[in-house]
Amino acid sequence: MPREPSQTHAVIIPSFNSGNQLGPVIREVCTRWAPVWLVLDGSTDESVNDALALDSEFPHLHVVRRDANGGKGEAFLAAARQALAHGFTHALSMDADGQHCVEDIVRFMSISRSHPDAMILGVPVFGSDAPIERVKGRTIGNWWTRVATCGGDIGDSLFGFRVYPLGETVRILDAIRTARRFDFDTELVVRLYWRGIRPVNVPSRVTYPSTHAGGVSHFRYLRDNVLLIGTHLRLFFGMLGRIPRLLCLPARHRKSAASSSS
Repeated sequence: MPREPSQTHAVIIPSFNSGNQLGPVIREVCTRWAPVWLVLDGSTDESVNDALALDSEFPHLHVVRRDANGGKGEAFLAAARQALAHGFTHALSMDADGQHCVEDIVRFMSISRSHPDAMILGVPVFGSDAPIERVKGRTIGNWWTRVATCGGDIGDSLFGFRVYPLGETVRILDAIRTARRFDFDTELVVRLYWRGIRPVNVPSRVTYPSTHAGGVSHFRYLRDNVLLIGTHLRLFFGMLGRIPRLLCLPARHRKSAASSSS
């Protein structure tokens, strides 16, 4: 367990029926960082019992149970509100299904502390186990994200291993009804960029546990891609009135980065 729980940075893990991957993931996270918010977003499988057992083992693990599944964004927001109310300024969001690299938590938090004005965005480093449609398909989404930010330096629009500034994040999510499901990571990162939050891109390994190893995926190719298409169209039209300001952001970000490094 970490020697001292952080007073500024928390980990938030939304989970929906994550199966037997959840217990090992949460245990590994809690040995590296505290505090941790785990949100059971309407889960009905055996992962609920695993989470409750871990809740009694790790004093800085907060388990939030939601009766109905509202999606990743809704689950993240429920925990983000609590963390913000407790005085936390930043939160690392990650998945509960074993895809994200737990060893990178400390590194990402350290970068965030050095650049508190920024959002720290994981850029996936894929292995041979990565589904080809997930690797190739995101290039289209990343292109549309660059359009919606007028060329903003967002390395990957879909990868959910990120450190977000909590204040701006909660304000954005409370003001919109979208960004609740598979559109969460894409829409939030674009809207944070629109607000002037500087992106810092950091490579991070991603793995895809096999079904035999307990890997679970709730991605639905047609449903979720249709959702993303609608998201990109909405962001494109939202970008049009922001073009003059967006064109000035790279210079501001360079100045901010130079100030943080000095």
